[in-house]
Amino acid sequence: MTLAVVIFLLVVATIIFHFASPWWFTDIAADWSTIDLTISITFWVTGFVFIACNLFMAYCVWKFRQKEGHKAVYEPENHKLEAGLSIFTTIGVIAMLAPGLFVWATFVTPPENAAEYEVLGQQWQWQFRYPGADGILGTADTEFVSESNPFGVNPADPNGRDDVIVNDPDMHLPVNQPVKALLRSNDVLHNYTVAQFRVKMDLVPGLTSYLWFDPTEVGTYDILCEELCGIGHFIMRGSVTIDTQEDFDAWLANQPTFAETQSMAAPNLAAGQAQYAACAACHGQNGEGNQALNAPKLAGQQAWYIERQLNHFKVGARGGEGDTNGAQMVAFAGMLTTDEAVRNVAAYISSLPDTPAPTTVTGDIDNGYDIYDRNCAACHLDDGAGTWYTDAPKLSGMSDWYFVTQISNFRAGIRGLHSEDDYGEQMVAMATAMADAQEIADVAAYINTLR
Repeated sequence: MTLAVVIFLLVVATIIFHFASPWWFTDIAADWSTIDLTISITFWVTGFVFIACNLFMAYCVWKFRQKEGHKAVYEPENHKLEAGLSIFTTIGVIAMLAPGLFVWATFVTPPENAAEYEVLGQQWQWQFRYPGADGILGTADTEFVSESNPFGVNPADPNGRDDVIVNDPDMHLPVNQPVKALLRSNDVLHNYTVAQFRVKMDLVPGLTSYLWFDPTEVGTYDILCEELCGIGHFIMRGSVTIDTQEDFDAWLANQPTFAETQSMAAPNLAAGQAQYAACAACHGQNGEGNQALNAPKLAGQQAWYIERQLNHFKVGARGGEGDTNGAQMVAFAGMLTTDEAVRNVAAYISSLPDTPAPTTVTGDIDNGYDIYDRNCAACHLDDGAGTWYTDAPKLSGMSDWYFVTQISNFRAGIRGLHSEDDYGEQMVAMATAMADAQEIADVAAYINTLR
């Protein structure tokens, strides 16, 4: 009797939770209400079966409970019951699957007027490509991927010269214009999902998959990866902004073409050396750093990373509230008034002789190895050399005290949460792998062994 009551209460609680729960669909922002309908039908069919089966089970537990003088009857076959259940089950399965089949037929058939764009996923970031004036996307493949061509556009394909490259996790689309997204992966399985659009699809290495939708609401929505793709899966975030056609056109016009990214003039090291003179007062003539002045070692660091950090200081993504030492850099970075100046000084710094910084931090190297190997190595590599591919700077041979300071800043939210710092939020999350100051020191001590 107790078991029957428990099963009955479980059913009642489930129904109440379903209708009272605050967790439901997000507001829809694309013309895919049929997907909502299909899911709702599935809920109703499976919900009815769940309620009916459990209530029937509770009834049987109560009705046929053990009684004095009552003997169970064994009935191996009941053709009437089996036929009824088969028919009932068939109707239920058809009710669930048939709407989905019709929706799927529409899902795999994009409208002829759908504009194409391309989505590239890789650990753990998003990039996007739009056709240029010719309206045709050039071919692309992982064999062409490099630091200067992260999208892997085929340089020999003339159709790709005017393709618009968005090496950034934030993309834009025009409202009320059907779009077809071509999906590629550079490494492992990913999944392109925008909850408000109701559509999702895997990105499969070596293949180009696709999905389509018609955005109907102006706004900004999160792009998620819903395929477990490694340690940084949960922070593989991007955004899509649905604009008016005029705003979209203006945004697209400000993005570089593939040809422009490939024809950029080489950095001027002589000009960079002259601009570095102001930096040398703190960071040293050879970029060796000076802890007494809170100036980390720069020599040996990748140029792309130095460029990014200088630009972060310029736009306020670094050196804000709580970052006392970083605030000193804001004024110096502001002296580099053009992108060319930033590139020149970054290139010069990367050309300086790379002598490992002095060791100032001690800790439990074995514990530091365990933490680094489980978390940091996925991006910064086993040898701490870092790589542009995962936006991870070099750690080995750099200033260990600076590493401790910056990890502490990430943990405290002083660094990494600014809207202009696209991938800083990933480090905010990863920094929590080090539970306290001692574990941060342990990791720094292990990194010191990599030099």
